[in-house]
Amino acid sequence: MLLLSCFNKWGDFVILYINTLGGFDVSIGEKTLVEESNRSYRLIKLLQYFITFKNKNLLPETIIDNLYKDNDSPDPKNMIRGQIFRLRQVIKKLVHEGTSESDYLNITFKSGYYCLEVGNKVIVDKDEFEKLILDGDQLMLTDTDAASATYSSAVALYKGGYLGDSQYEMWLVPVRNYYRRLFLKVIFNMAELLKEKGKYEDIMILCERAISIEPFEESIHIYLIESMLKLGKIKNAMSHFEYITEILEKENGARLSPGLKEIERKIQHNYNEKSNMDVVNVKDKLELTINDGPFLCDAEYFKFLYNLHNRKRNPMDSSDFISLITLNPTGKTPSANRELIKLWSEDMTKVLMKTLRKGDVFSFWNDTQILALLPDVKDNGTNSIENRIYANLRNLNQSNPYDLKIKFVPIESSFSLT
Repeated sequence: MLLLSCFNKWGDFVILYINTLGGFDVSIGEKTLVEESNRSYRLIKLLQYFITFKNKNLLPETIIDNLYKDNDSPDPKNMIRGQIFRLRQVIKKLVHEGTSESDYLNITFKSGYYCLEVGNKVIVDKDEFEKLILDGDQLMLTDTDAASATYSSAVALYKGGYLGDSQYEMWLVPVRNYYRRLFLKVIFNMAELLKEKGKYEDIMILCERAISIEPFEESIHIYLIESMLKLGKIKNAMSHFEYITEILEKENGARLSPGLKEIERKIQHNYNEKSNMDVVNVKDKLELTINDGPFLCDAEYFKFLYNLHNRKRNPMDSSDFISLITLNPTGKTPSANRELIKLWSEDMTKVLMKTLRKGDVFSFWNDTQILALLPDVKDNGTNSIENRIYANLRNLNQSNPYDLKIKFVPIESSFSLT
């Protein structure tokens, strides 16, 4: 276990920070206490439990039932006494010799109850998060600009589920749901404040940040799509609507909710309003339906969709791929190459719209490269996709003047598009 000094180089007290929103860490100065081995796992877990219920009296039986229910120790109370003794030793190492434990973290035992007392030299992010929200709620009544700024500080603190989403314990469920509910409340309050001021670009930024943490919260997507429509980004709104309805259907097996049906109606209305209605195209406009093929979007939106997909995917799933399609210009003059690239762009759009599936996404990354997001490709399906691309391209353009390279790379959770 690390020995962390609570003094800086000038001999001043240093605050001990405890981060719980999106993971778990305890830090003093530039050093951090992290779980480095399985030996310390139980102590870290016990410390997390005490921090969750800090300054509260806890019966040994309650701690045992929540943390050590499956332990086969013949004397569980003695076992937990030993664990708490070792945890006290770890906590002592977090403060410099000669400083008071009461300023930092101090586990007491009184009248049959354990209690983690947190001193005034400790900052816990969840406490700051709650305080900022309370302050923002009060400011909503008097100063909406200050309320929005305060809420924004709260959003910056929330980096994910309480103690991270990787671990699952029954005692964690209500606590995690509580902070998740607070986070969503702040997002919705901020979105409404920004909507009143017509700051739709800011709503988009806010929603994209929130979606990276809560990808399946329908209301956030509705705010995002509404903002796109207000800004005239109708194609982006359509693409995102198609994307999220596909994702939610896969995740929940549910059809369109009333909220999404209303958004679909707004998209169709905006599409028709934006277009010049004439006798020739009116029938097509009125019959507008959601595309059954892949999604074509610009490079920036592709990055957003890719990073969103990468966050929600199972890291053990090896069936998701990124495909890179590259054109090697072969023209002898710049003018010839420009004509080739223009023709290639038109042909590849038609080919990929025909070849790829509903739920796939592709984008022209630059003049000579296309990126495609291909989820759930199984049984050597990349070979089949590649063969269909070449075949459909030949059928479309018999002369086939293109020198193409197609590469497929399995998606890894550690890789993000920036």
